[in-house]
Amino acid sequence: MKLLHVLPTVDPRRGGPMEGVLQRGLRLREMGHEVDIVALDDPSMPHVREHPLTVHAIGPGHGKYGFHRGLSGWLRQHARRYDLTVVNGLWQYHSLATWHTHRAMGLPYVVFTHGMLDPWFKHTYPLKHLKKWLYWPWGDYRVLRDAAAVLFTSEEERRLARESFWLYAAREQVVAYGTRPPPEDGPRLAQRFLETYPELRGKRLLLFLGRLHEKKGCDLLVEAFGEEAPRHPGLHLVFAGPDDGGQLDRLKLLARRHSVAHRVHFTGMLSGEAKWGALHLAEAFALPSHQENFGIAVAEALACGLPVLISDKVNIWREIQAAGAGLVNTDSAEGMRRLLAHWLALDADQRHAMSQAARALFRRQFSVDAMAQSLIDVAHALGRP
Repeated sequence: MKLLHVLPTVDPRRGGPMEGVLQRGLRLREMGHEVDIVALDDPSMPHVREHPLTVHAIGPGHGKYGFHRGLSGWLRQHARRYDLTVVNGLWQYHSLATWHTHRAMGLPYVVFTHGMLDPWFKHTYPLKHLKKWLYWPWGDYRVLRDAAAVLFTSEEERRLARESFWLYAAREQVVAYGTRPPPEDGPRLAQRFLETYPELRGKRLLLFLGRLHEKKGCDLLVEAFGEEAPRHPGLHLVFAGPDDGGQLDRLKLLARRHSVAHRVHFTGMLSGEAKWGALHLAEAFALPSHQENFGIAVAEALACGLPVLISDKVNIWREIQAAGAGLVNTDSAEGMRRLLAHWLALDADQRHAMSQAARALFRRQFSVDAMAQSLIDVAHALGRP
């Protein structure tokens, strides 16, 4: 089978959807399928040239919408070479271009919304939502309405997607999502990480891995840490991720106000061995997001046997809670404080049991094999080879 992913960018700094496309594509290729990407990137960028999959970069697109006249032409010329086209994300030109070309050519396509229909955006950015309403009936409403399938990565995401716009039609389907298992040499990777950050040697680490963005609730984590840290002098907090929206200075100021600046560390984006080293070294993973479609980093933490401390706005929270693979509370400073207090009150046996449950949940539900097979099943159900 030949699959084409359509994306606004393959830049890994843009978050989990890009990582999901990469890991699923690599696994599908190992299974004997062909996977290409067409993206609105500058072909000279390192993240394009070094990408493990074949990327047809025809950008850059113009403005935040990413308009590029060449995308429609490229799709008209090449789309018939593929058995199925997969659109990743909404609200940019790549989705509308795919709808327009494939509808005209009579070709099927499917859409991953990647949480972009979550009503959190409507409530948090009402003016932006109004602008989206003006575009919705002529744009992404049609993209979803005419898709052969609209793919969600959890039941929670599917349920929430119906609440953003009253004008809504989609052939909904929940599919498996996840990532690859971690490298097996955890101790070596942890040691490599400590060689880069020697000030963390011998410390207990809580890890946040992801973009420093308003919706991630990073400020809630700093505040909660400031409340609990005085009772646990060996505990440190690590933020590993790129600054997205000027959050870094705000978080550093917040840490100083709580007198924990010397125990809150910002590493910037981690990838490869550095990322896995941090995951193997930490004792728990924290994500107090106000909105999180899935959270590839959550799956990566589970794969490492890392219990996760998450808000009930992370769409896989029910699965985490039911499996006993972590702790869940509200997306507030008090909710996060209760999460930290609960975790720090557990004894060694309870933490070990949670770690084992995390690994078991990953293998059962969030592995890359399940994710790849799920997309193959979608294609077969649509009559594609």
